[in-house]
Amino acid sequence: MNETFKPLLEVREVSRRFVRRLDLIERLAARLGAPLREQTVHAVDRVSFSVHAGEVVGLVGESGCGKSTLGRVIAGLHPPSDGEVLLEGEPVHLRAGQRPAVQMIFQDPFASLNPRMRVGEAIAQAPLAHGLVERSHAEAYVTRMLQQVGLAPDMAKRYPHQFSGGQRARIGIARALAVQPRFLVCDEAVAALDVSIQAQVINLLMDLRRELGLTLLFISHDLGVIRHVCDRVVVMYLGRVVETGPIEAIYSAPQHPYTQALLAEVPRLDRRGQRYQPIRGEIPSPLNPPTGCHFHPRCPHATARCASEVPILRDLTGTEVRAACHLLEPTR
Repeated sequence: MNETFKPLLEVREVSRRFVRRLDLIERLAARLGAPLREQTVHAVDRVSFSVHAGEVVGLVGESGCGKSTLGRVIAGLHPPSDGEVLLEGEPVHLRAGQRPAVQMIFQDPFASLNPRMRVGEAIAQAPLAHGLVERSHAEAYVTRMLQQVGLAPDMAKRYPHQFSGGQRARIGIARALAVQPRFLVCDEAVAALDVSIQAQVINLLMDLRRELGLTLLFISHDLGVIRHVCDRVVVMYLGRVVETGPIEAIYSAPQHPYTQALLAEVPRLDRRGQRYQPIRGEIPSPLNPPTGCHFHPRCPHATARCASEVPILRDLTGTEVRAACHLLEPTR
């Protein structure tokens, strides 16, 4: 295969589980007959997709579907329980000691910044640790990073609490870019900002993408923002990918019932006066996910097969879309 068409990042059958162990008192109670056992959260369940160099791929779904956990696995902050994440063919979580080629921009830039550390120190910390810059050149390097995100150099001497939300978002971007990554995971990076500030930060990210040749995974619950900035979209539900494909193909003709329900809730000018119906029911607990298709308890088209058999994410004939739904399988 031509090297040009190889993806930059591959997510292969990745699962991530979190186990809550019983404490001493609970273990004693269990031995005495109390109905207590370890609890396992199935946050991500056998997710696979790829991202090519220069792309912006959106990751969407309701709160609790596993988007942020998957983002942290891709960034190497959590090791996968099963499967692997490959960056240029090398597992991300095994790159210990190397310059981090994947960086994450967090939803709350204030919580992700050390309140006792000046902004300049926070930005310089990782480049110094990885030998990208000498200490004598650190101040000039921080100045360049701040200017790159539209902030004045003298802001390096301030503390995080002295900035507005939009400025802190820019600082978070500068800190991520300071180690010269190839891939950025943006986890709800603009969700906490006012709409006007959101637009400024999104435009900054798109400018940096073009200037630096970055590839982005853009995690968001805002389907309007995803449509504006992304080339492709991955739709998740309760830890699994249910549909993926080019933005226009998904938004113009969604195939999976969950994607259809999500997009039906997006306000549009041509639907003025329409009453919006939320997806019926609530997202099940990842502690005890449904059998078969995870969406079947809320799906208006579910059959007995949906409750017992896990659908496979497959290519849909004549499209660039992949979906995991028994109703979309070709008839035999």
